[in-house]
Amino acid sequence: MTPMHLSDNASMLTKAFRAHPWHGIPIGPKSPDIINAYIEILPTDTVKYELDKVTGLLNIDRPQRFSSVCPELYGLVPQTYCGERVAEYCREKTGRNTIQGDADPLDICVLTEKHIAHTDIFMRVKPIGGLRMIDGNEADDKIVAILDDDPSYGYWTDISQCPGMVVERLRHYFLTYKQSPDAVRRVCEITHVYGAEEAKEVVRRSQEDYHEHYGDIAEVLQRMYA
Repeated sequence: MTPMHLSDNASMLTKAFRAHPWHGIPIGPKSPDIINAYIEILPTDTVKYELDKVTGLLNIDRPQRFSSVCPELYGLVPQTYCGERVAEYCREKTGRNTIQGDADPLDICVLTEKHIAHTDIFMRVKPIGGLRMIDGNEADDKIVAILDDDPSYGYWTDISQCPGMVVERLRHYFLTYKQSPDAVRRVCEITHVYGAEEAKEVVRRSQEDYHEHYGDIAEVLQRMYA
């Protein structure tokens, strides 16, 4: 029998198994200007879907506790990790020296005029800004992006071009989706709404955090799926 080489094994794996949405899909060769986004939640969802980090399957994390629903497509950026570099940037921008990374992939909201019928999909997007969110004592940035080549929003380059009400809906959702109506103290806080350059810096730092945390896995998987 002819020995099977690594490249043959890799080819078989790519055909036999689905890529892990967090680890098995590259962020994209044009990052941070154009990146891949994995979508977990639609604006119509009344349950919170979340990627199971171990299996790579989309899981029902919990029913939405209150009446808020996510106003835009929501998901994660593959091969990113919110670790020390992301936390350092948050500390630098807020002056809060105890902030830590949340040890999750970077979150992203995607704006598009098109109706997207289901989750568990990837799309190519352009970061235009973000929300600097602190959840507890952890940096939990929400990148805001537009669908690449979107007919209505595709020309936007910065969140300043986005209607204020769209940003306010995002802020309201993230400030209240964990909050009971009678709560006195906020669980989450948004300190800044920032533009495209800061968003791209957060993306870059989250990529660096990922490579430090997971080593060369991204390069290995990129060779496997090439």
